[in-house]
Amino acid sequence: MSKPPVAFALLGPTASGKSALALALAAEFPVEIVSVDSAQVYRGMDIGTAKPSAAERSRVPHHLIDIAEPTERYSAGRFRADAIAAVRQIVARGRIPLLVGGTMLYYRALAVGLDELPAADPAIRAAIEAEARRRGWPALHAELARADPQAAARIAPRDAQRIQRALEVIRASGVPISRLRRGAAPRLPFELRGFALIPADRAELHRRIAARFDAMLAAGLVEELRELRRRHDLDPSLPAMRAVGYRQAWRHLEGEISAGELREQAIAATRQLAKRQLTWLRAMKDLAPAEELRRALSRA
Repeated sequence: MSKPPVAFALLGPTASGKSALALALAAEFPVEIVSVDSAQVYRGMDIGTAKPSAAERSRVPHHLIDIAEPTERYSAGRFRADAIAAVRQIVARGRIPLLVGGTMLYYRALAVGLDELPAADPAIRAAIEAEARRRGWPALHAELARADPQAAARIAPRDAQRIQRALEVIRASGVPISRLRRGAAPRLPFELRGFALIPADRAELHRRIAARFDAMLAAGLVEELRELRRRHDLDPSLPAMRAVGYRQAWRHLEGEISAGELREQAIAATRQLAKRQLTWLRAMKDLAPAEELRRALSRA
């Protein structure tokens, strides 16, 4: 029996240098990059997502970038299906798939499936609560009944806590809570080997986060969001608009915070994101150090 194909993954917190390392490896090996980033999937969101440049993407094929409109609710479930399809296509071309990013929920969805419920998301919960104040819990129960009839049948129309959790799971993962509880996803059609890029110096990571966000502001992040709002019917509850940087820029355009507060809050939120990403990485015991990835690719 022939061995299954192998896909590699390079994971790390934001601003840790994942993209630069992946591009360097692609210069040595026949690699195609599959993005593991929940914001880079959205078209028009280039500056605030640190999306690879046109020159970089012409030099090295990238996948799962610019595949959804910012009005869509791209999900971990959709990512899993898209990533499997991309890996299969890359392997069929005789090249090496390298998944690169920091959206750990997406990687976990790919690696082990979606049988476990996603962790609570304060931003999603706040958005659901705001909707409930405007529309009422029975209206949200009706929305749940359309998305997950099995779950809605077990929940009373005014059971706010359970309605909120069921809707939160759908919006975070793209999969109904009733389906998530049925068991693990089917086995992957390839072997997945993961590597973690964990910065040794937390202060240096924080410096890089601040410098990168300053560069985003200088490149026109606020203007990018203003243009997106002009072209699309957006609202702040959409996943795309909850992305770090865009969320704070939205508040600035609404006149809620100053330019200085935008910078301060976005950098603080990015630091918190990096902290959560590092917590995920340290909990995933099957990841090898990023320093070993070059050697692994040389044997592929």
